Amino acid sequence: MYKLRELESRDLAEINSWRNDPELIGNLGAPYRYINLNVDEEWFGNYMRSRSTAVRCSIVDEKDEALYGLISLTGIDQLNQSAELNLMIGSRENRGKGIGTFAVREMLHHAFYNLNLHRIELECLAANTASIGLYEKCGFKKEGVKRQSVFKKGEYVDMYMYSILKEEYMEIKENE
Repeated sequence: MYKLRELESRDLAEINSWRNDPELIGNLGAPYRYINLNVDEEWFGNYMRSRSTAVRCSIVDEKDEALYGLISLTGIDQLNQSAELNLMIGSRENRGKGIGTFAVREMLHHAFYNLNLHRIELECLAANTASIGLYEKCGFKKEGVKRQSVFKKGEYVDMYMYSILKEEYMEIKENE
């Protein structure tokens, strides 16, 4: 099975290779750009200095700690008790195996039970049907569309906005 653990510097080389994979980045809202390892090391350093507003976890194999992906809560706002969820499953062969579902459910549990957050939101490409299915299976509700808001592969594309509230998550947990 899988587990979440806090992102560590030893994960950066593999994460950097994912962030330089045009196919993977093509399915995410972020623009594709060439990122060298020094940039990701600085990104990690920034995270370590701002842990009060972000939680970044590596998704790893429970036994050998093989790295499968990255899941994060960013922009943690204690006043409004909200944060943004971000997910990336690195290698194509690890997608569609339930790793993302596991990670989202674990991070939602952490957000609502440990961090006392009230709302988790996210955005995903309208064309990313796999992610849409995953998020809806985990209880996220579609709130709207940001029309032609992201430039991907030479064209502007829509982003869907999703959220889940603590009470919605609690209801799902009660019915499991």
